[in-house]
Amino acid sequence: MRYMLDTNIFIYLATDVDSLSQDVRAILQDYNNTFCVSAETTRELIVGFRKHSFSRKTWKSSSELLKSLEEEYFIEILPLDKYVAQTHAKLQIDETHGHNDPSDHIIISHAITAKTPLISSDTRFPFYRAQGLELVFNTK
Repeated sequence: MRYMLDTNIFIYLATDVDSLSQDVRAILQDYNNTFCVSAETTRELIVGFRKHSFSRKTWKSSSELLKSLEEEYFIEILPLDKYVAQTHAKLQIDETHGHNDPSDHIIISHAITAKTPLISSDTRFPFYRAQGLELVFNTK
């Protein structure tokens, strides 16, 4: 099965495996599964790397981080396209709970468009299930 990883899940996978639940670890360790991330995730990773938001000991540059994503972790980077934009345009945002992160909205829209389960630790994501998001929630 194919899964999309949210940015936080990739960071945990690469730098803090103990933050992954047993269920998520089982999915990530199953060789029958394939994994992808949205191009938006790569943007978030580059920004996070530059802002020192996570350990820089693992990678020396943001280019090395992206190379690692594909070559060490075998995670495919899915490009954004007009279909993701169309899903994003229709997405009802969870304003009641202040979910104002545009990157999250793009990643959610990408997972819905690709019809791919999204693995995330973000507690605001379950709201989007009613709009077609298949979510695998990582309980830390």
